[in-house]
Order: sequence, then C-alpha cells, then structure tokens
Amino acid sequence: MTAHDRSALSGARRIVVKVGSSSISGENAGKIQPIVEALAAAHARGTEVVLVSSGAIATGMPYLSLAERPSDLATQQAAAAVGQNVLIYRYQESLTPFRIVAGQVLLTAGDLENATHRSNARRAMERLLGLRILPIVNENDTVATHEIRFGDNDRLAALVAELIGADGLVLLSDIECLYTRPPDQPGARPIDRVHYGDDLHGFEFGSVVVNSVGTGGAATKVSAARLAAASGVGVLVTSADLVDQALSGADIGTWFDPNPEPAAPAATGPIRTAGVVAPR
Repeated sequence: MTAHDRSALSGARRIVVKVGSSSISGENAGKIQPIVEALAAAHARGTEVVLVSSGAIATGMPYLSLAERPSDLATQQAAAAVGQNVLIYRYQESLTPFRIVAGQVLLTAGDLENATHRSNARRAMERLLGLRILPIVNENDTVATHEIRFGDNDRLAALVAELIGADGLVLLSDIECLYTRPPDQPGARPIDRVHYGDDLHGFEFGSVVVNSVGTGGAATKVSAARLAAASGVGVLVTSADLVDQALSGADIGTWFDPNPEPAAPAATGPIRTAGVVAPR
C-alpha cells in the first residue's frame, strides 16, 4: 500500500532508494557501507528494496586518470563502463555479510518509452524482487546518448518507482531537507511537507548543478518527487547520512504527499520520460 506519510516507510512493502554520485564516490566511497546497512535492515523487515545508484562515471574516473568529469560523450561512456563494474563490486562486497545478492539493471529512457522494453524491464524487476535479490539500477551510460538520456537519476528513480508500483521513494541528498531557497541564503526555511498539488512557484530551488562527479541539485529532486507523487508514490527527500532513519520512518526530511487518485498504470504502455519541468 502506498506510503501516505514518512512513518509508513518502515513497514512499506516495496521501496525505491536513490543515492547520488557525490554521496558514494571519491572521499565518500566509504559511505556505501552505512547505506547498505540501512538497506539490509529494511530487507530483513521484509521490504522489497530497489536501489537507484549514480556514480559509475565518478567511480571510473580515477582508473582513467581523470581529475574532472569528462565533457565528451565517448569518455563519459568509457568511464561509466569501468566504473559500473567497480561500483557493483563495492555494493556486493558490502551486501555479502547480510547474505543479500545484488542484481544489476541498466536502463535508458528509450527502454521506458518502448512498450515491449518497458514490459520486459518490469518483468525482470518483479522476478528479481520475488527472488529476494536487491536490484541496483543505473542509467546505461555506455549506450545512452544525449538525446535518449533520462537527464538525471532522480528522474530515473521516480520512473522506476512508477514502473514497479513502489509504496515509497527516498531521494538521498547532501542536505537533510529541501529549503524555500538555497540554504546558505538569508531567509531560507526548511520545507517539512509538500501536499499534493501545492504551488511551489514562490520557492527558489535553483538550477541543475553539474559538479566534478555528477549532476543533480534541489531542482531535479523537486521535479522527480512531483513526478513520482503524481503517479501515487509518496516521496521523502533527505540526507544520505540519514538513510537509516529515513527507512525507519523517522520525522526527517521533506515529504511529498502522493496523488490520492492516481491514474491506473498501463500494463505495457510507455512511461513519460520527458516534458516534466522543475518548479522555478
């Protein structure tokens, strides 16, 4: 059943968790362990967990002697090809003590726009979850061109949550919650809850941030949260450092109420992957 508030996440049947590159790469590579521990605790409670993880390009960069995120597509793809392998190994190494097996799922926007591919992806994900495997999803950077990319993994996580009928979506960030304007600016106030249909145009979420390891920012999380909420999935945005509390239903972060009357999902139809504009 869809989580209608934060507290319901602790007993949710199925949850999607998204973590960004900056939280698990470089000097933060060690944070994979506490994230995995929180996922394993939810898994032990019987929750079906799907992890959407960025970080392939950032993880691969040191192996290609790259100090900054490459700007050309071919080098991005090369870094992703190397980094995805290392990233999955690190996750599996942390999951093994909990006797949890990871399954790699790589998707492009085109996969969710094509009815056959979408149906195949859903069937594979359902089977993995039925086998108590923990799917780790990422964009298939080695084949995704600029024209067929999701744009960011926050959006991918929202679409995966819709695809598998998740009860809740947790978008992990670098800060504990969203603010009415950048938190370093005067007058910034934390946002505790966003009711479905709330007008957010008075808030200043900024633009997409492209740093040395990945893309993202508050604007992408708001856009993704509203996309998931529209499909009937409750969404929590909070810090990666608080993932255990988040999955335990603690009163933290920014909660987006799900649409109380979402449209029934089509069995094999495409998911809309473009055209959702982040609030200004």
